[in-house]
Amino acid sequence: MSAAALPMYDWPEVRVETLAFWQGIRARVPGLPELSHPVEMDDLLAIWRDRRTVMTECCWGTVDLGMCTAQQILAQRSYDGVHGGEGIYYRSALIMRQGISAQPGQRAVIPDGIQHLPWAANQPDSRSGWLGIAEDAALSAERVLWTGAHRASIRAVAEGQADIAAIDCLSWQLAQAYEPAAQGLVVVGWTAPRPGIFFTTGLDSPPDLVAALRAALLAMGQYPAEEPAHA
Repeated sequence: MSAAALPMYDWPEVRVETLAFWQGIRARVPGLPELSHPVEMDDLLAIWRDRRTVMTECCWGTVDLGMCTAQQILAQRSYDGVHGGEGIYYRSALIMRQGISAQPGQRAVIPDGIQHLPWAANQPDSRSGWLGIAEDAALSAERVLWTGAHRASIRAVAEGQADIAAIDCLSWQLAQAYEPAAQGLVVVGWTAPRPGIFFTTGLDSPPDLVAALRAALLAMGQYPAEEPAHA
């Protein structure tokens, strides 16, 4: 078997929970490998491009840019119970050092004037950190500091390297619990809801493994696989 990795929300502070989630899958699907972690970006690209990958996570931004072509979707991650998320859908919180609070509603809440601010964003291919808000607010990438991670974007805003960032709701929830830099920031708006992270396996995975992984994920509260429009 090839690698298994769950890198999207694998913060050090919740690694026990990440490993417990994987152990729950292994208990339902015997013979799976140990989880690879932490996973650097170069390693993740190799995992996405490996048709033998046992299981990993992708986002729709990477799909749109052709970075997950060796993977097939198993199930969508659940965002139930996360402020700004529901079912397979998430919103990204727009965070600044100062501003007014805004609660997620049925439509995007985009403050005026953000087009002219210097942004921090994790990756150019990230729908939650850049592509979504760029669509919602017609942003260009001219004044973007690429940080490599949502957590680094939060720190960049807190330190004044940028004025604003879009952070997916689950990462923002983790930051509020574990990232000291988040304590001085406020939410000033939210992006429109979009389908979030999904679980995949390689295109060469045997059909019985695909079926078993899918059944395990659904039994653990994740959602059936969909091919949603990338609104």
